[in-house]
Amino acid sequence: MKYTALAAAIFTISITSNIASAAGLDRTGQPINAFLQDGNYVEVGFNALSPNVDGNDNGGRTVGNMADNYYFPTAAIKVQATDHLSVGILYDQPYGADATYGLNGSDFSSETLGQGTQVKVRTHNITTLIGYQPTKNWNLYAGPVWQTVEADISLRGAAYGPLSGYNIKVDQKEAWGWAAGFAYQIPEIALKAALTYRSEIDHHAKASESMSIVSPISMDVPLSIDGVTATTPQSVNFDFQTGVSKNTLAFANVRWVHWDQFVVSPKFLKSYKQDLISYYDDQWSLNVGLGHKFSDQWSGSVSAGWDSGAGNPVTTLGPTNGYWSVGLGGQYSPTKHMFIQGGVKYFGLGDATAQTGGAPKGKFEGNHAIGYGLKVGYKF
Repeated sequence: MKYTALAAAIFTISITSNIASAAGLDRTGQPINAFLQDGNYVEVGFNALSPNVDGNDNGGRTVGNMADNYYFPTAAIKVQATDHLSVGILYDQPYGADATYGLNGSDFSSETLGQGTQVKVRTHNITTLIGYQPTKNWNLYAGPVWQTVEADISLRGAAYGPLSGYNIKVDQKEAWGWAAGFAYQIPEIALKAALTYRSEIDHHAKASESMSIVSPISMDVPLSIDGVTATTPQSVNFDFQTGVSKNTLAFANVRWVHWDQFVVSPKFLKSYKQDLISYYDDQWSLNVGLGHKFSDQWSGSVSAGWDSGAGNPVTTLGPTNGYWSVGLGGQYSPTKHMFIQGGVKYFGLGDATAQTGGAPKGKFEGNHAIGYGLKVGYKF
């Protein structure tokens, strides 16, 4: 049985398993599926996550939903330059955080300053891959990765002790890493397997620290303008798919991220022996699913996932610890060259204890999130 057309129709659906991640600052899962498409290919996507993360501080006061909705685009283009050489460029926003604690009397908000703790972390990532295909079955690829990180964070409330009122703004600055891997395929049975390594990337950016006070008027007092160092972690992705029956594929993704000993310690916070962000365990995640082709135009998929998280207790900037998930995906192909894909995914977020300065400050339990994805792909 020949599965080539089936693989083309369903392989992209497995991307819906990477609508969002919830360990550390991980968001996209950094897939390279677009680069593994046959021939010349281009895609654009839009993803969204609507989380609900609430809990209680040490005094039993309700914190309220502190997690903001967030949105991120993706894009990729792959060109098969010759029978043995391909080039691809992939864009995503692999790491980030969005949080706003309400002004509700909890230990994460300050009535005096009239604010709750706020967090915004953004990254941009462009991966360029050059692939060599010695035979139709093998693909060896590698290339540079360009990445930026920026952040704007304000700490408020009794949970931070004398650091309530602390602000830090990290300016965007570029840094470089690399990615490499190999893929193997047997088109006749729709088998495709790929192993991809991404290096850690060292960032050295300008950071402005200040303290907001009310005495007798509101003002920000500069603390330091210095460099801050952060290293986004190395990771490994393993992607696999194979035909299991007529018009049906099974697919899986295993991801490892080296969050162990990840620490960001700006100059002023470090003088108080506190970290801005820290994680203690590596992240492992698994997503598995089935895709089915109903007709030449319509395909669908179901998936389930699990994520270990990056350790517990966790930072107050993102108080969840891993997840389990279930997802549905659908794909409409108006022509043999084009598809429109959508997916939705439910996440049961893992319970976590939030801490600052090594001391527990609250518990966040029974939380969830819903992710959405939309993608358009075209073969040319």
